[in-house]
Amino acid sequence: MMIGHRIRPIKTEQDYDAALARVEFLMDIDRGEADDDELDVLSTLIELYEEKHFPMDAPDPIAAIKFRMEQLGKSQSDLAPIFGSRAKASEVLSGKRDLTLKMIRALHEHLGIPAEVLIRDDGGLPTTPSGIELDRFPVKEMAKRGWIKACTNLKDRTEEIVLDLISLAGGSPALPPALFRQGGARANAKTDIHALQAWCLHVLSKARQAGLEGRYAGGTINQDFLREIARLSSFDEGPKLAKEKLAQHGIALVVASHLPKTYLDGAALWTVEKVPVVGMTIRYDRIDNFWFCLLHELAHLGRHFENGNGEVFIDDLQLRERDHATDDARENEADEWAQEALIPSAIWNEHPARKSPNVANVLSLARKADVHPAVVAGRIRYDKHSYRLLSQFVGANEVRPLLMEESVC
Repeated sequence: MMIGHRIRPIKTEQDYDAALARVEFLMDIDRGEADDDELDVLSTLIELYEEKHFPMDAPDPIAAIKFRMEQLGKSQSDLAPIFGSRAKASEVLSGKRDLTLKMIRALHEHLGIPAEVLIRDDGGLPTTPSGIELDRFPVKEMAKRGWIKACTNLKDRTEEIVLDLISLAGGSPALPPALFRQGGARANAKTDIHALQAWCLHVLSKARQAGLEGRYAGGTINQDFLREIARLSSFDEGPKLAKEKLAQHGIALVVASHLPKTYLDGAALWTVEKVPVVGMTIRYDRIDNFWFCLLHELAHLGRHFENGNGEVFIDDLQLRERDHATDDARENEADEWAQEALIPSAIWNEHPARKSPNVANVLSLARKADVHPAVVAGRIRYDKHSYRLLSQFVGANEVRPLLMEESVC
C-alpha cells in the first residue's frame, strides 16, 4: 500500500492491515501537520474499504424500537397509541405482528426512529399520491373479489395494499386527475369515489398484465372498426370473440365486478404505456347491455381522447334515462357511435320493427343488421322506454360465463 510514507489506495487485505498498522503508529507519536494530514487520508481510505468489504447489517427494527423505548423511559403501554392498542403493541414487540407503514410513520414521528431502520430500506417511506385517502379504500371488498391477498389485519395494511395496487397500475403517472374528483357526465352522484378509485386501479393493473397480441395504432378505433366489433354479437360466443379481436389490435378489455356504491357499467382509460382499456362490470348481465356498453366505451377511446390525455370516462348507463339537456356532449356522441355501429341508421329508419316490434320483425332486423336479436330488442326497449317489452330476447345471464376469468368475485 505504501512505500515510505507515500499513500496508496487500499486494494487488498494486506494493504488494509498495513494501513491499520500505520494509523496505530501515527496515533502513538507526537504528530506534526503532515502526520495529521496522513492520518486523515488513511482513516478515510480505511473507512471506504470497510464499507465495501465489511458491510454492517441494518439494525433489527424491533431491537431499534426497544432501544429507543429504553432511551426515552417508555413502557410497552406507552406505545399503545402508536400501534393502535396495547394488544397490537405487545404483538409487534414480541415479533407476532409485522410493522405496517402506518405504524412506521407513527414511530418515526413520535419516537424519532429513522424510517429506513424500521423499513430496512434506504428508500425511506413511500409517499402517497395526492387525492388518495387510504383509510377509506374498501379493502375487505377487494379481498373478497380476490384482487388483493386476504389477511387478518387488512385495515392496518391498507396503505401497503393501496400503494402496491398503484404500483401495479403503473405508479402515480397512471392516475388521471379525473379519477380523484366526484362527478362526470355519467358518473352517479352517489358514487363512493374511493371504491371507484380502487376499481379503476384494479382494471389498469389487469390491463397491464393482459399480454395483448397486437400493438395499438392511432386511429384504429373509428366507426368502421366499431361496426366490425358489433357484427361479432351475432355469434354465441360474441363477447369472447370481441375481447380476442380487441387484443389483436392492442386494446385491453377487462371485466371486473363492480364494488358497492360505484353504480358502474363501464369505463374508458389508458395505461401509462398508452394501451387503450375498456373496463366493464357486467353489472346487468344482458347481451344487449354488454354490446352497447362495450361500443360506447370504445367510442370514447377513439373519438374523445385518442392516445390518452390524462382523462377517464366513467359510465353509469342508467343515467341515459335522464334529461339529456345536461349531458356532456361527448356522452351523446359516444351513444351515437355505438347505436350506429350496432344498427346503422339507414337500416333502422326503414325497418318495420321500429313501429311493429313483434318477434318476426326483431329477427328480420337482426339478420339485416347482422347483429344478435338482443341488440335489436335492446334498442327498441330503450326507444320506447318499455323494459318489459321483448324481454325474451335480451339474453339475461349469458355474458358473464363467457368472461368468467375476469369476472369472478
